[in-house]
Amino acid sequence: MPKISVLNIKGEKVKDINLNDNVWSIEPNDAVIYDAIRLANASLRQGTHSVKNRAEVSGGGRKPWRQKGTGNARQGSIRSPQWRHGGVVFGPTTERNYNIKMNKKERRLALKSALSYKVIDSELLVLDNLNVESSKTKEMLNIMKDLKLNKSVLFVTNDLTDNVILSSRNIKGIKVILPNEVNVLDVMSYKNMVVTSDAIKAIEEVLA
Repeated sequence: MPKISVLNIKGEKVKDINLNDNVWSIEPNDAVIYDAIRLANASLRQGTHSVKNRAEVSGGGRKPWRQKGTGNARQGSIRSPQWRHGGVVFGPTTERNYNIKMNKKERRLALKSALSYKVIDSELLVLDNLNVESSKTKEMLNIMKDLKLNKSVLFVTNDLTDNVILSSRNIKGIKVILPNEVNVLDVMSYKNMVVTSDAIKAIEEVLA
């Protein structure tokens, strides 16, 4: 089992814990990670995009000029795609379905692979707790400074207090979630992942 140090919010070592091999130390599968990210991005699409084709735009009830004798190319309607204000060819419609299917085992494997990458790349920090004393943004910035975090951070904690939410919401590149909200897209999108020891146990209970 991989061993990792548990720190306090001052960046001081408190103890060591062992991580579950089945969750944090598997051989990552890049293919299922890619599929999981595609699925997550697809689920965020509203699918409300729509354009009008030549049957839906207004006008164009008669030929703009007679078929022969004008020297112009023959035209049947001023709402053909080549005309200004004409219909759009092969544009996006609300009929397109962005849903992607993924098996439950593949979803679990993708999340385990993403978590294992955090351990392999030394981008995982474990805290004994995330007790923020006030709701000021400066409080969270001081915690990040003590933990030597200067890039995007994903915080995972069981104790999602008002102070944690308020002190982090105005900082760019920070997201705070509960253990049951951990997903592949967030894990791979944020450079560092900070997890409390209680959240580690909660994640392992589900995935182990």
